[in-house]
Amino acid sequence: MNFKSIEEYITQFPIYQYAFINTKDIEFSDKVRTICKRECPRYGKSWSCPPAVGSVDKCREKCMEYPQALLFSSVAEVPDYSNMDALLKTKREHEEITRKIVQHLKEEPWKCFTLSTDSCSICEKCTYPKKSCVHPELMNPCIESHGILLTKNIDDNQMDYYMGEQMVLWFSLIFFKEA
Repeated sequence: MNFKSIEEYITQFPIYQYAFINTKDIEFSDKVRTICKRECPRYGKSWSCPPAVGSVDKCREKCMEYPQALLFSSVAEVPDYSNMDALLKTKREHEEITRKIVQHLKEEPWKCFTLSTDSCSICEKCTYPKKSCVHPELMNPCIESHGILLTKNIDDNQMDYYMGEQMVLWFSLIFFKEA
Protein backbone atom coordinates (compact mmCIF):
# COMPACT_ATOMS: atom_id res chain seq x y z
CA MET A 1 0.00 0.00 0.00
CA ASN A 2 1.14 3.50 -0.76
CA PHE A 3 0.83 5.77 2.28
CA LYS A 4 2.31 8.83 0.56
CA SER A 5 -1.07 10.44 -0.20
CA ILE A 6 -2.19 9.89 3.39
CA GLU A 7 1.02 11.43 4.71
CA GLU A 8 0.64 14.42 2.39
CA TYR A 9 -2.90 15.00 3.63
CA ILE A 10 -2.25 14.70 7.37
CA THR A 11 0.64 17.20 7.32
CA GLN A 12 -1.89 20.04 7.24
CA PHE A 13 -2.98 19.22 10.79
CA PRO A 14 -1.16 19.80 14.08
CA ILE A 15 -0.37 16.12 14.46
CA TYR A 16 2.47 15.55 16.88
CA GLN A 17 3.56 12.05 15.83
CA TYR A 18 2.22 9.29 13.61
CA ALA A 19 3.01 5.81 12.42
CA PHE A 20 1.52 3.29 10.04
CA ILE A 21 1.24 -0.03 11.83
CA ASN A 22 0.36 -3.54 10.81
CA THR A 23 -2.82 -4.59 12.56
CA LYS A 24 -1.22 -7.93 13.45
CA ASP A 25 1.20 -6.01 15.69
CA ILE A 26 -1.54 -4.63 17.94
CA GLU A 27 -1.85 -6.18 21.38
CA PHE A 28 -5.33 -6.88 22.76
CA SER A 29 -5.87 -7.67 26.43
CA ASP A 30 -8.84 -8.32 28.67
CA LYS A 31 -6.85 -6.53 31.39
CA VAL A 32 -7.44 -3.20 29.63
CA ARG A 33 -11.17 -3.88 29.74
CA THR A 34 -10.91 -4.62 33.48
CA ILE A 35 -9.41 -1.15 33.98
CA CYS A 36 -12.35 0.34 32.04
CA LYS A 37 -14.81 -1.47 34.28
CA ARG A 38 -13.12 -0.50 37.54
CA GLU A 39 -11.98 3.05 36.81
CA CYS A 40 -14.07 4.64 34.06
CA PRO A 41 -17.34 6.33 34.99
CA ARG A 42 -18.59 5.83 31.41
CA TYR A 43 -18.42 2.03 31.56
CA GLY A 44 -21.89 0.67 30.79
CA LYS A 45 -23.22 4.16 30.00
CA SER A 46 -22.12 4.80 26.41
CA TRP A 47 -22.33 3.17 22.99
CA SER A 48 -18.61 3.86 22.65
CA CYS A 49 -17.67 1.87 25.75
CA PRO A 50 -17.92 -1.67 27.04
CA PRO A 51 -20.08 -3.63 27.20
CA ALA A 52 -21.83 -1.93 24.22
CA VAL A 53 -18.81 -2.37 21.91
CA GLY A 54 -18.81 -6.16 22.44
CA SER A 55 -16.29 -8.56 23.92
CA VAL A 56 -12.56 -8.03 23.46
CA ASP A 57 -12.57 -11.03 21.10
CA LYS A 58 -15.32 -9.44 18.96
CA CYS A 59 -13.47 -6.13 18.98
CA ARG A 60 -10.25 -7.88 17.92
CA GLU A 61 -12.10 -9.59 15.05
CA LYS A 62 -13.47 -6.25 13.87
CA CYS A 63 -10.03 -4.62 13.94
CA MET A 64 -8.37 -7.56 12.18
CA GLU A 65 -10.64 -7.00 9.17
CA TYR A 66 -8.25 -4.15 8.36
CA PRO A 67 -4.59 -4.92 7.55
CA GLN A 68 -3.20 -1.48 8.41
CA ALA A 69 -3.80 1.31 10.87
CA LEU A 70 -2.71 4.90 11.22
CA LEU A 71 -1.75 5.68 14.81
CA PHE A 72 -1.35 9.36 15.52
CA SER A 73 -1.21 11.78 18.40
CA SER A 74 -1.80 15.44 19.03
CA VAL A 75 -0.70 17.52 22.00
CA ALA A 76 -2.72 19.88 24.15
CA GLU A 77 -1.51 22.11 26.93
CA VAL A 78 -3.37 21.91 30.24
CA PRO A 79 -2.90 24.22 33.22
CA ASP A 80 -3.83 21.51 35.74
CA TYR A 81 -3.53 17.85 34.74
CA SER A 82 -5.73 16.83 37.67
CA ASN A 83 -8.69 18.95 36.45
CA MET A 84 -10.51 16.28 34.44
CA ASP A 85 -13.11 18.67 32.96
CA ALA A 86 -10.44 21.02 31.61
CA LEU A 87 -8.37 18.09 30.39
CA LEU A 88 -11.30 16.54 28.49
CA LYS A 89 -12.14 19.86 26.81
CA THR A 90 -8.75 19.71 25.08
CA LYS A 91 -9.71 16.55 23.15
CA ARG A 92 -12.20 18.37 20.88
CA GLU A 93 -9.54 19.55 18.44
CA HIS A 94 -8.04 16.06 18.28
CA GLU A 95 -11.45 14.54 17.59
CA GLU A 96 -12.06 17.06 14.80
CA ILE A 97 -8.70 16.20 13.22
CA THR A 98 -9.61 12.52 13.44
CA ARG A 99 -12.98 13.12 11.73
CA LYS A 100 -11.36 15.07 8.88
CA ILE A 101 -8.72 12.41 8.27
CA VAL A 102 -11.32 9.65 8.23
CA GLN A 103 -13.52 11.66 5.85
CA HIS A 104 -10.54 12.14 3.53
CA LEU A 105 -9.62 8.45 3.62
CA LYS A 106 -13.17 7.44 2.75
CA GLU A 107 -13.06 9.76 -0.27
CA GLU A 108 -9.80 8.19 -1.55
CA PRO A 109 -11.52 5.46 -1.29
CA TRP A 110 -10.49 3.54 1.80
CA LYS A 111 -12.78 1.66 4.12
CA CYS A 112 -12.11 2.77 7.70
CA PHE A 113 -12.83 1.87 11.28
CA THR A 114 -11.82 4.45 13.86
CA LEU A 115 -10.96 4.30 17.54
CA SER A 116 -10.07 7.45 19.36
CA THR A 117 -9.19 9.23 22.56
CA ASP A 118 -11.92 8.71 25.05
CA SER A 119 -15.54 7.81 25.45
CA CYS A 120 -17.70 9.55 22.85
CA SER A 121 -18.99 12.93 24.01
CA ILE A 122 -20.95 14.11 20.97
CA CYS A 123 -24.24 14.01 22.87
CA GLU A 124 -24.67 15.55 26.29
CA LYS A 125 -26.28 12.30 27.47
CA CYS A 126 -25.82 9.02 25.61
CA THR A 127 -28.94 7.05 24.68
CA TYR A 128 -27.30 3.78 25.78
CA PRO A 129 -28.85 1.29 26.42
CA LYS A 130 -32.45 2.42 25.83
CA LYS A 131 -32.18 3.72 22.26
CA SER A 132 -29.81 3.32 19.32
CA CYS A 133 -26.87 5.67 18.96
CA VAL A 134 -28.01 9.04 17.59
CA HIS A 135 -24.76 9.61 15.63
CA PRO A 136 -23.28 6.21 14.73
CA GLU A 137 -21.48 7.73 11.73
CA LEU A 138 -19.65 10.19 13.99
CA MET A 139 -19.15 8.13 17.14
CA ASN A 140 -15.70 6.64 17.57
CA PRO A 141 -15.23 4.15 20.39
CA CYS A 142 -12.18 4.74 22.52
CA ILE A 143 -9.05 2.68 21.91
CA GLU A 144 -9.14 1.11 25.37
CA SER A 145 -12.77 0.03 24.92
CA HIS A 146 -11.49 -2.54 22.43
CA GLY A 147 -8.94 -3.93 24.87
CA ILE A 148 -6.05 -2.43 22.92
CA LEU A 149 -2.79 -1.90 24.75
CA LEU A 150 -0.89 0.68 22.67
CA THR A 151 2.32 0.91 24.68
CA LYS A 152 4.23 -1.58 22.49
CA ASN A 153 3.16 0.16 19.27
CA ILE A 154 4.09 3.53 20.73
CA ASP A 155 7.50 2.24 21.85
CA ASP A 156 8.17 0.35 18.58
CA ASN A 157 7.59 3.57 16.63
CA GLN A 158 9.60 5.82 18.98
CA MET A 159 6.49 7.83 19.83
CA ASP A 160 5.99 9.72 23.08
CA TYR A 161 3.44 8.65 25.64
CA TYR A 162 4.01 11.24 28.35
CA MET A 163 5.25 14.83 28.08
CA GLY A 164 4.91 16.15 31.59
CA GLU A 165 2.14 17.47 33.82
CA GLN A 166 1.19 20.44 31.62
CA MET A 167 0.75 18.43 28.42
CA VAL A 168 -1.70 15.77 27.37
CA LEU A 169 -1.26 13.47 24.38
CA TRP A 170 -4.40 12.34 22.59
CA PHE A 171 -4.24 9.26 20.33
CA SER A 172 -6.36 7.96 17.49
CA LEU A 173 -6.12 4.67 15.67
CA ILE A 174 -7.67 4.58 12.20
CA PHE A 175 -7.85 1.10 10.70
CA PHE A 176 -8.08 1.08 6.93
CA LYS A 177 -8.15 -1.08 3.83
CA GLU A 178 -8.83 -0.48 0.19
CA ALA A 179 -12.57 -0.21 -0.50
